[in-house]
Amino acid sequence: MSGSADRLVDLRSDTVTRPTQGMREAIAHAEVGDDVYGEDPTVNALQAEVAALFGHQAALFCPTGSMANQIAVQLLVPPGEELLTDSAAHVVTYEVGAAAAVGGISTRTWPSQAGGLDADVVAGYLRPEGYHTVATRAVAVEQTHNRGGGTVLALAELRKLREITRQAGVALHCDGARIWHAHVADGVSLDEYGKLFDTLSVCLSKGLGAPAGSLVISTAERITRARIIRKRMGGGMRQTGILAAAGRYALRHHMARLAEDHARAQRLAEALAVFGVVDPARVRTNMVPLDLATARLDGPGLVAAARDSGVLIGALGPRSARLVAHYDVDDADVDRAVGVLANALGG
Repeated sequence: MSGSADRLVDLRSDTVTRPTQGMREAIAHAEVGDDVYGEDPTVNALQAEVAALFGHQAALFCPTGSMANQIAVQLLVPPGEELLTDSAAHVVTYEVGAAAAVGGISTRTWPSQAGGLDADVVAGYLRPEGYHTVATRAVAVEQTHNRGGGTVLALAELRKLREITRQAGVALHCDGARIWHAHVADGVSLDEYGKLFDTLSVCLSKGLGAPAGSLVISTAERITRARIIRKRMGGGMRQTGILAAAGRYALRHHMARLAEDHARAQRLAEALAVFGVVDPARVRTNMVPLDLATARLDGPGLVAAARDSGVLIGALGPRSARLVAHYDVDDADVDRAVGVLANALGG
């Protein structure tokens, strides 16, 4: 694709990608069956491959990341008990209260620090069983962190948190929607991440570019239960191998190239740093968070100005916005976006 001036440059999210020709061919040739009966061979192959990548026994294909997250937390937290996470986590920010509404789960949060993780802070929030208290049954972390601007949680801190939760008898869940980016950015193997968590959710439709699909990863026993929860939530699908084929293609062909998205995000950050809206050192993956506290435009104003010039970005709040690189954005698109945003920010 070329960054021609007659088409929109869409930097709102990495969910806006369209299937590549190779992915479309994989979809067209997918062998399928009825997945509710466990008979779709392409789904079964995807589930086995993803479980193996993370060193776990089993995985379950789900239509969305929100469903995958909510299944995972229901596996770990009984109704009326507590999930602990950070205040900006996707599981409590962008999933419309599903933990409470669907799972009967109480949630409590620690203050988010740009999506970073301090295991000692989390340790101070763990609540044991006691008279009239709600015991913490699981902790959830997000790798990479969406509202943190693509923050990569450090492996050492995750290991520390795992030991703290193990000693407390508390389960640990990873919302790994973009864990592929952390793997590429830090070089930490996926199975190394897998060792740390009782459950993980991973997404195929964000950076990897599949049209839909996420997976829950855990033990075989938990995944058997997860299949029941998925059905209860309306997530049982039939000949869904056409989606699983896209996911398998994405894992093979789109993971390593995430480094290109990281490099383009860095170019965006370095070009816009002169306006005081971003610290390039914070940009480790494909997201560029913009702090507009001292800028001439607020979040909605910058979104509108960019849109008028053919560049789509996302506002995260009154004084914040976000740019996200993905495989439908090339170098010419980055150049065009820099020009548009520089003009808007510089007046």
